Amino acid sequence: MGDDGLTAGAVARRLGVAVTTLRTWHQRYNLGPSRHEPGRHRRYTDEDVARLELMQRLTADGVPPGEAARWVRERPMEITRPLRRAVSPARTLPAVSSAARDGGGLALPAAAPAARGLARAALRLDADAVRHIAGEAVRRLGVVLAWDAVLRPVMAAIGERHGRTGDLIDVEHLVSACYSDVFGAVPRTPPPDGRVARVLLACTDEEQHSLPIEATAAALAQAGVPSRMLGARVPPDALRTAVRRTGPVAMLLWSHHPRTAAIGQITAFTGERSRPMLIVAGGPGWNIEALPPGVATPRTLGEAVELLVGATK
Repeated sequence: MGDDGLTAGAVARRLGVAVTTLRTWHQRYNLGPSRHEPGRHRRYTDEDVARLELMQRLTADGVPPGEAARWVRERPMEITRPLRRAVSPARTLPAVSSAARDGGGLALPAAAPAARGLARAALRLDADAVRHIAGEAVRRLGVVLAWDAVLRPVMAAIGERHGRTGDLIDVEHLVSACYSDVFGAVPRTPPPDGRVARVLLACTDEEQHSLPIEATAAALAQAGVPSRMLGARVPPDALRTAVRRTGPVAMLLWSHHPRTAAIGQITAFTGERSRPMLIVAGGPGWNIEALPPGVATPRTLGEAVELLVGATK
């Protein structure tokens, strides 16, 4: 770099970010250009750029921008070293390495930064932040990808911690409620041709985990396919009545655990003339070997949505 330093545009190109991002980091976190000569715009020095490179590295690793900026500002002498020495050894990041990279202690080894930020918000019981991060993921990625890459990993990590320690019940309840809000906010636009909902979504008789079918309903809505969702713990008689009343072409019945996998709720439809054309057994609770022939068993939300959309065409 020359003695005059770099302009904001040159630094933005070097880092691969927008100039507006540099302005935000300058105004919000005081990580701006330090060299100034009268009558000229401020320029970025080598030390300024090194700070920004480290800021970029930390935020890419999932550290919140405010926390990353504070860490960078508090260690000015380390910034002047070559960047690889400032960020490579784990011991140089004692304040943020373990907590920030695994979501504040939750096991998210391969998660995206959004998932780690979501996990930290969940552990703080910050409902507004959980809804915001989850909602942004759904808007940016779509329901299916957001569920696979951001939402489900956090919920699974909370469940894993609960299984080991017995804690985080409050966290799980808060996150579940926030996810429900996000899925419920996905627009449901009535089809222009006036079609009724021909997909029925329900949980088995004793199944209380309804989030996966809420995600399915939201993903179907994004695909332009209306659905009816009966929710958790649907008794066999109620399910049969709903099928008779609505005549769905496809039905998904969710079971999260083997103890809730009521095979009888599926076999009850096998001999009926009014049975749905497509019956889907969703969730890890089902014993695939025990299911009647012809029952679909998707492994992912994306596969389930693809099956249900295809049945309506």
